[in-house]
Amino acid sequence: MNNILNIIAEKFDLPILDWIAANIWCPFLDIIMPYITLLGDAGIFWIACALIMMLIPKYRKAGFKMGLALILGLLLCNVTLKPLVARIRPYDYQLEHFGKEISLLISAQHDFSFPSGHTIASFEAATALYICHKKEGIAALILAAVIAFSRIYLYVHYPTDVIASVVFGIALAYVSHKIIDMLYLKLQKSNTLSDNLDQ
Repeated sequence: MNNILNIIAEKFDLPILDWIAANIWCPFLDIIMPYITLLGDAGIFWIACALIMMLIPKYRKAGFKMGLALILGLLLCNVTLKPLVARIRPYDYQLEHFGKEISLLISAQHDFSFPSGHTIASFEAATALYICHKKEGIAALILAAVIAFSRIYLYVHYPTDVIASVVFGIALAYVSHKIIDMLYLKLQKSNTLSDNLDQ
């Protein structure tokens, strides 16, 4: 597994990261990207959005879908895949394999690289919102994409970490969507049956 990841890193990931550093870098992005990436820290921003939506009747179902998706993502990403894959961060890889020290704009991360928790959380929540409310969901997906890009720009994730995490996030959002819809349907049937029995 490590040999495959090393080949992917050297043939695909690191050239992209270095190209971004050489061609997209600018002082403005250096200032703004650390703040953008904060929105994905521990999924707090998305958790707060889900909780607020749960309090508003119009958005309640979307809030539950976002909340469940975030829980599923936590279990898949942090509990399962990160320790299982144990992929070191790209800046650590550069230092370990090529003696190249990368100057980071944020603090070094203390967990493994694959997958990107920021990206999974962002795309889970944004996709769940999009399924229920297209207009708000589009804005959320744009923000999710910017957060995901910030992880690459800041050199704390490989592009393949982020690409895989986008797929995981969207998939988990749809799983959450189906589960919540099923629970709502069961609840409606239960309430209907109760009403009929009371008549």
